[in-house]
Amino acid sequence: MATMKAASELRLGLGGFLRAHRERLSPGDVGLPDTARRRAKGLRREEVAALSGVSVAWYTWLEQGRVDTSRQVLDAVARTLRLDDTAHRHALALAGFAPGEAAAADVPAVVEPGFVDMIDRWSDSPAVVLGPALDLLAWNRAYVDVWPDPAGVPADGRRNLLLLLAGDEAHQRVLSEWEPVVVDLYRQLRSRADRRPGDEGFERLTARLRSARPELDDWWACRSVGDFAPRTVRLTSHRGRTPRSYGMNLLLTPQGPEGAVILVMTPKSLTEPATKDSPSPDAPASGVPRP
Repeated sequence: MATMKAASELRLGLGGFLRAHRERLSPGDVGLPDTARRRAKGLRREEVAALSGVSVAWYTWLEQGRVDTSRQVLDAVARTLRLDDTAHRHALALAGFAPGEAAAADVPAVVEPGFVDMIDRWSDSPAVVLGPALDLLAWNRAYVDVWPDPAGVPADGRRNLLLLLAGDEAHQRVLSEWEPVVVDLYRQLRSRADRRPGDEGFERLTARLRSARPELDDWWACRSVGDFAPRTVRLTSHRGRTPRSYGMNLLLTPQGPEGAVILVMTPKSLTEPATKDSPSPDAPASGVPRP
């Protein structure tokens, strides 16, 4: 019974995902003439069905989560909807064609000692190990030299990078242009959350995001998915040092908690002279959360 319910929820998730992408396209995007008589936004279901080589009834059932589909049909629909590689892989995963299930949000917050040792060696590069729901699991000396110390945030779901960037003024002072980073991180999170419908950890996080920033509800309701794109950011240390440019990258970990990633910020020495700031004496030796 539980397996049937999970399969039904995945079908509904796939249907909602396809519908959201259909509604973003205009007829001109797929080579169809546009008319002023359209009342609904985006493409019509019959247009997607015709371009994908399936019946209108079948495509309607697909969006409603009432049928399973073949890989061939889903590939055709993905082409019609102009899904990029990340969105296409996500649709395949929801339909059961992609290997590897996303990790649950509530995995134990335990980090391999080797991870802590590794990021502690990056003395000039702030780095943090993030769990499946982007909870901060471990961080290095350089991280707390730039960002507020995560040890000061209760580890009850609030020690979460998305929550802190979206709702904490101290974090927003470090990264004043936080919005595009949060959007990309949330898109990355959705690709995991959609593959585990009903996961309480992901649902609690989204509820907290909506509570913290209700005016951004369009973000939290968005069905977009994507991989976090490397970027250059300008960080102003919470210790009052001169702003500095960093390259921000999200790295998959080869071991450790399932679904963990490392967010690392590497100083951009080519854009400005590097400064040899010593770690603060009150910074912890490593970011393993204290009891």
